[in-house]
Amino acid sequence: MMVLPNALLLPNTLLPLRIFEERYREMLAHSLAHHRMFCVALMKPKSTEAESMKDVFGVAGLGLVRASVTHDDGTSHLILQGLARVELLDLVQTEPFWIAAIREKKSKLSNLVESEALAAKVLELCEKLPGPNVPEILKKQLPHLANPEIIADVVTGAFVQDPFQRQWL
Repeated sequence: MMVLPNALLLPNTLLPLRIFEERYREMLAHSLAHHRMFCVALMKPKSTEAESMKDVFGVAGLGLVRASVTHDDGTSHLILQGLARVELLDLVQTEPFWIAAIREKKSKLSNLVESEALAAKVLELCEKLPGPNVPEILKKQLPHLANPEIIADVVTGAFVQDPFQRQWL
């Protein structure tokens, strides 16, 4: 699990990362050698360093490493694709990097008809936005989206930049 002070991975979105800390270099190597997945958790605002689970929000994003390039100096650039929201249950390992026990946190749609209607309205509003206001990747995805949960994640990823608002959503 990677803990960041200003980033959160949402399902169905992409997160570019630069890996430079030694513990995260080791985590990436482990991930690439095994399952190509790891979580990105957001550090709570009053924390300056993640020393325990109390410093981290309890819901994180599980991602798949889609591409990774390691440079001569040992740093890496990668693209992480959000697969699911997960609840962080407990730390299983802390050194050299954190490994947490997790459980998928599924969305709860209280009213499917209402959710689908709201999702359709969001798509309609996005299509009406002037060109430069809609990220190119979102323009390409919009015509293919129908699931309200995916629409919520993709639109949030495109328009909500504040990580704490993303966490709340």
